Amino acid sequence: MNLFERHRTHFEGAQVACRERFCWSPFPDLPNKYPDTAAAQALGLAAFQAHLGGREPRTFSLDQPGTIGSLGEEISPYTQTGLGICYPKADVDQLFAAAESAMPIWSAASIETRIGVLMEVVDTIYREHLFEIAHAVMHTAGQSFNMAYAGSGVNALDRAIEALVYADQAMRSVAPTARWERQFGPSKIALQKTYRLVPRGVAVCFSCASFPTWNAWPSMMASLATGNAVIVKPHPATVLPMAITVRVFRQVLEAAGFDPNLVTLALDTTAEPLGKLLVKHPKTAIVDFTGSARFGQWVEQNAHPALSFTETAGCNTVVLESVDDLDAVLRSLATTLCMFSAQMCTSPQNIYIPAGGVRTPAGTVPADEVAQRLPAAVSALTGDPKKAAMILATIQSDHTLALLRDMQSQGAQRGRVLLQPRPYTHPEFAHARTSTPLMLQVGKSERDLYGAERFGPISFVITCDDAADALLQATADVKQFGGLTAFLYSTDEDTIARAEVAYARAGAQLTINLTGAMPLNFAAAYSDYHVTGLNPAGNASLTNLAFVASRFCISQSRRPAAA
Repeated sequence: MNLFERHRTHFEGAQVACRERFCWSPFPDLPNKYPDTAAAQALGLAAFQAHLGGREPRTFSLDQPGTIGSLGEEISPYTQTGLGICYPKADVDQLFAAAESAMPIWSAASIETRIGVLMEVVDTIYREHLFEIAHAVMHTAGQSFNMAYAGSGVNALDRAIEALVYADQAMRSVAPTARWERQFGPSKIALQKTYRLVPRGVAVCFSCASFPTWNAWPSMMASLATGNAVIVKPHPATVLPMAITVRVFRQVLEAAGFDPNLVTLALDTTAEPLGKLLVKHPKTAIVDFTGSARFGQWVEQNAHPALSFTETAGCNTVVLESVDDLDAVLRSLATTLCMFSAQMCTSPQNIYIPAGGVRTPAGTVPADEVAQRLPAAVSALTGDPKKAAMILATIQSDHTLALLRDMQSQGAQRGRVLLQPRPYTHPEFAHARTSTPLMLQVGKSERDLYGAERFGPISFVITCDDAADALLQATADVKQFGGLTAFLYSTDEDTIARAEVAYARAGAQLTINLTGAMPLNFAAAYSDYHVTGLNPAGNASLTNLAFVASRFCISQSRRPAAA
């Protein structure tokens, strides 16, 4: 059985899910639902621990061209000690040369062949490396184990398959051959036409520090499925998850008879970044970037003639106007504000409340009272270290702690500190880098304080003139600074209708009146579009046809047709 046939059932299931947008996944959503989970988790932990160095660094084995040294600077947010792993540092020009050499045979393979090989990569990661990667994400990005399994594991695999579905759809929209006939005066001309899908070239895929796999896997799949090669450039703080990923891709490609140099790893350090060189390299044809807004904007402005696909960050907003159950709303907001210490591109930041308060069935609750009850709901989630460890996890970088201190100081001078951040003691890792959220109450005049993404567990409660002004301020944030997600609470249908139009024009994905167990910012593969491309938060969406269709071009030849 060829690889496509082996994975046909899952791939066709994903095709239907993408078309109809319902809830579907071939993977269990929780670690304890994984087959033979105890044994699988033990093997995954052992595989992760085998990567770690002690007094002497351990070399990560990756047989790729151009190795000119080694480097590694990862520090676990849970132990705040180095992982002790050295990775091969490669000469960039040799990586590009090897990637270009690997492409002709790969791009000449059939669509089914490429999709089958890449589905085998997904299956191999799931069966053999899922828990290993979960621990790698946990001890580099700082996510909790459950989030690393779900968000950076199975949900990221779903996004990878989703990209393959759209790549398949885009490529199959082009007929391989056609017979064309037309009358020119007395003569009838018949031509046989052949259409070829030609890959753009070498893609450079940047993965981010806090969620390394979630955007990288679908980006890699989109480029590879359409015949391109990929050079992966991980963040220096989170190399291990992507190094494991690259090794799996290379092993599967080679076993299928293709050149493993279709996928390689380009590493740098914080002190000596490589990003701009990769983006401007003359052989770079595609750039996928996930990370800071500042560098993402540079990529968009400087990648040409390469195509760029970016997802950065922005001011995700909440408009709290009227509710049926205020306590339920505040609990849901508190949970989302705490999730992975708000180190997610979809975490809410700016919470807008009308000065007249929030309407409820029992009467209007004053704005100041709402501003007191929301931090109380956050405190209820973070007071117990065991509960805090599950939801807050850790702070990925010391830079985030420095930002917390700066925002706390400025907030005390320019507004009111509703919730003071503090470290909590992780029940399993006594030295973990942690913090509970900071929440500030400010007026509209402090827009320079809240009018940018403040990465980490930082939020602002902002009083507005009325509901219309709250919506105006919130959508202005999205238009000017970018926004991926937005949240509205209103029992007024006219307000909801206006908000749907306003947020659509601003380009933020809107969630309305959601409460309950699901995190407000959960993005479902095969159903939710992630980023619109309509504001500064990014120019690409996971996942639609536009994400893959321009990664290949169409060339044609024509000749007189046989009679």
